[in-house]
Amino acid sequence: MKMTIMCGRFAQFETREEYLEFLNAGVEFAGALDGEPIGRYNVAPGTRVLLLNQREDKLHLDPVHWGYQPAWAKESGRPPLINARVETAATGRMFKPLWNSGRALVMADGWYEWKKDPDNVKIKQPYFIYHKNKKPIFFAAISRFHPDALDAPDDDGFVIVTAASDKGLVDIHDRRPLVMTREASLEWMSPETTPERAEELAHEYLIGADEFTFHPVGRAVGNIHNDGESIIKRIENPVV
Repeated sequence: MKMTIMCGRFAQFETREEYLEFLNAGVEFAGALDGEPIGRYNVAPGTRVLLLNQREDKLHLDPVHWGYQPAWAKESGRPPLINARVETAATGRMFKPLWNSGRALVMADGWYEWKKDPDNVKIKQPYFIYHKNKKPIFFAAISRFHPDALDAPDDDGFVIVTAASDKGLVDIHDRRPLVMTREASLEWMSPETTPERAEELAHEYLIGADEFTFHPVGRAVGNIHNDGESIIKRIENPVV
């Protein structure tokens, strides 16, 4: 049995400069970059995450809450969402406004998924999934936030766009973060890109599953208070 949504943990541990150099955006960055690693190996929903976005002709990194719950959803009792399915995000009531004007990228080094034992769903094994060449990756995200507001609305936040897994990745989980090519990622962020073009990018420029690999990691990643490089270390004898 597989879960139907992405589990919601990833790693973001390199320096800001390294991510931006790899992206090679050709767009001026608004602000200063330091050489200090971000050092987050267990990023969880409900925390603030550095969100890369383009406003006018400059790139910005803003700490934004991972999770989105508009006022009308809160009133109806719906819990905050952390993912948006690429198949419906551009047209659904919940995410269409974000898709139209809040496209961004989440810098990452990999993500975690829990594989369930087909004979006992209570038994789960976490895996760390990353690019075969250990290159930085960039998750497509959609957001609503007010970077210059002194008192930001409660429903500011972002979600990570997910797509269906294929090839070997489906053995771990049936969904995965939407990771596009470098060129498509830059176009995705651009304010000049139309919502319709963004749909084309999201469906046609997905990096293939054969460019990723994975290995089992310890169960410590399941606790958001656990962090550090040991989280991503391969373990022997996984339970699934």
